[in-house]
Amino acid sequence: MMKKFRPTTAGQRWLVLPSNEELTREGKQTVKPHKPLLKIKKRINGRNHHGHITCRHRGGGHKRFYRAVDFKRDKEDVPAKVAAIEYDPNRTAHIALLNYADGEKRYILAPQGLKAGDTVMTGESSPFNVGCCMRLKSMPLGSEVHNIEMVPGRGGKLVRSAGLSAQLMARSGGYATVKMPSGEVRLVNENCRATFGSLSNSEYMLRIEGKAGRNRWLGFRPTVRGTAMNPVDHPHGGGEGKHNGYIPQTPWAMYTKGYRTRPKHKTNKWIVKRRKK
Repeated sequence: MMKKFRPTTAGQRWLVLPSNEELTREGKQTVKPHKPLLKIKKRINGRNHHGHITCRHRGGGHKRFYRAVDFKRDKEDVPAKVAAIEYDPNRTAHIALLNYADGEKRYILAPQGLKAGDTVMTGESSPFNVGCCMRLKSMPLGSEVHNIEMVPGRGGKLVRSAGLSAQLMARSGGYATVKMPSGEVRLVNENCRATFGSLSNSEYMLRIEGKAGRNRWLGFRPTVRGTAMNPVDHPHGGGEGKHNGYIPQTPWAMYTKGYRTRPKHKTNKWIVKRRKK
């Protein structure tokens, strides 16, 4: 459900935001995060450990705490009750706070349809319900899954953004065939864990920020077009009159938009079908 605003100001004229009705509330306010699972999040502003910018147009933004999300889901055969569905500023999907039967609390990625009060579990004996986690070899074919491991026991790496889900298509020779949200079909070790369901906040891509300042709150700085620059600053710069950039290049004259950048040393034997074919 999306929420539109009355155009009482220029910034609200086109503003469209998610209503976040699925979030757990106490009165009119959403519940506060569980403090023991919060960590200080240091800003890196797009820089690596050398201090060099590796991702441009990042910086500023509102302060955030990191929520320690359990991507491994390695607490097997212990039922957990969903205490709350919460907002996480560090990712597009919502997160769910689990209260395990032994007293431990953990955050997980919240799938669509999971509500406060539901029960989830990890293990081969867990039901095939949304939010439950098990190995791919124990899942029924055709299941929608997310938070998929690439190496058994290392935690989920694939399909973790809002509204996404992959489909378990087949199993053979110790590997499961999984169709990714991009359309790519690849093999994954059948001992890797995954979680049932598609991720929450599926309407995230429909939001319209409405003004530049709202992007600054999220930590995104302005982006200048290469065609608006001078020749010394960008391969697209200069020229008499406007042009569309001709051959798309980065500021360092590397081809982009269609040019294959996958490293040659990476193996392709796990990819059954490429995304673009």
